[in-house]
Amino acid sequence: MTDPCFTDPPEPPASKALWAYLFATALWSPLAKGFLRKRLAAGKEDPLRWTEKLGQASAPRPEGPLVWVHAVSVGEGLSVLPLLSALTASAHVLLTCTTVTSARLMAERAPEGTIVQFLPLDLPAPVRRFLRHWRPDVAVMVESEFWPRLIRETHARAVPLLLVNARISDRSFRRWQRLPRLAAALLGRFSALTAPDAAAADKLVALGADPSRLRVTGSLKRGAEPLPVDPAERGRMRALFAQRPVWLAASTHPGEEALLAAAHSALLRLQPDALLVLAPRHPERAGSIRATLEGAGLSVTRRSIGEPPASQVYLADTLGELGLWFDLCPLSFIGGSLVPVGGHNAYEPALHGSAILHGPHVANFADLYARLDANGGARSVTAETLAAALVTLQSAERRDAMTAAARATVDAETDATAGTAALILSALDGASSLSSAGGSKATGPYAP
Repeated sequence: MTDPCFTDPPEPPASKALWAYLFATALWSPLAKGFLRKRLAAGKEDPLRWTEKLGQASAPRPEGPLVWVHAVSVGEGLSVLPLLSALTASAHVLLTCTTVTSARLMAERAPEGTIVQFLPLDLPAPVRRFLRHWRPDVAVMVESEFWPRLIRETHARAVPLLLVNARISDRSFRRWQRLPRLAAALLGRFSALTAPDAAAADKLVALGADPSRLRVTGSLKRGAEPLPVDPAERGRMRALFAQRPVWLAASTHPGEEALLAAAHSALLRLQPDALLVLAPRHPERAGSIRATLEGAGLSVTRRSIGEPPASQVYLADTLGELGLWFDLCPLSFIGGSLVPVGGHNAYEPALHGSAILHGPHVANFADLYARLDANGGARSVTAETLAAALVTLQSAERRDAMTAAARATVDAETDATAGTAALILSALDGASSLSSAGGSKATGPYAP
């Protein structure tokens, strides 16, 4: 049975800002190939597949129903793997990514029946090539990935658009509030939206989402498996750590490293052999981070250039290895939370059995952190109290109690995978019914 959300596609409101965006990006189009070539020369694009970002597909469209899912990066991609498995039982799945790391990882881990491609640049020719080739029956955007032209062109072809696991940070929310008609014009093109919690749903409604098309389903990240880990590398690194007291600072942002250095220096006064593994959110910042840490009097080695962890801080400036560090470090501080970024995913350390510390700025996952803190599965710290928490949690007994509470909290949470898959398949049924009745997928563009 088709879900009521898909019986009457919404007519979006007008937006001068959307017109301005479409016009400006169209002017930029002739520079697209040169832009990608420069990124390619800098090692930021896949040398075999970079033209996919120009809408030039590297695989044929399979016969039959096709669900297109877009998950921008590694975290989003891993979170949708169980969803992809549920969808491939009924349709082919096209999974698009933006980053090279995510595309490579998804090509390895996505279930059979999934085609992995790069998302095209949000420009006229790439978007139209992409949609002409793939002809998706349903389009699914994960979290908060808004590409105005792609959304507009997909909607114009009468393809049901879904926004799932929608999460908007406080900072993004404030930006969108300055462009209310643009936000409403984009959100108005989604046939259905799902949010992990009530707070995220309230933000979407405030930005113009139709409450009748919005559901709170829980988080897709709850259903994700632990992050990938190479067992051989885990064994090698464990030997190199050599029984040292070790803790992890994961996904750190500018402004946090100096605070972490101060906390680690305090820990070193009590445990001189302690090791901090610092994995920044953006590894390209490694040079400036190293300077900050060394300026604080700490010795630093870098993983990306093959240096061993024979130092006070091991700078894990690589991508796709957080699972390794969560496995090896019994205590993890989750970054983006001592500075007003909004915090990062706490499901991952919970699944890997690493005790969780976080700062006060966790609006991106406020509901999850509130439950973890209340149940004793995580601890909130400030720059002033972090060092004391590190000392207290050198006790394995205290860490074990925290990790058990975190796992119990996560296990008690609703997994959104089944409900989200059912919603997508309902949209697919509706699209199939329209096609069987002689409906068209080329209705012409709606007015922005």
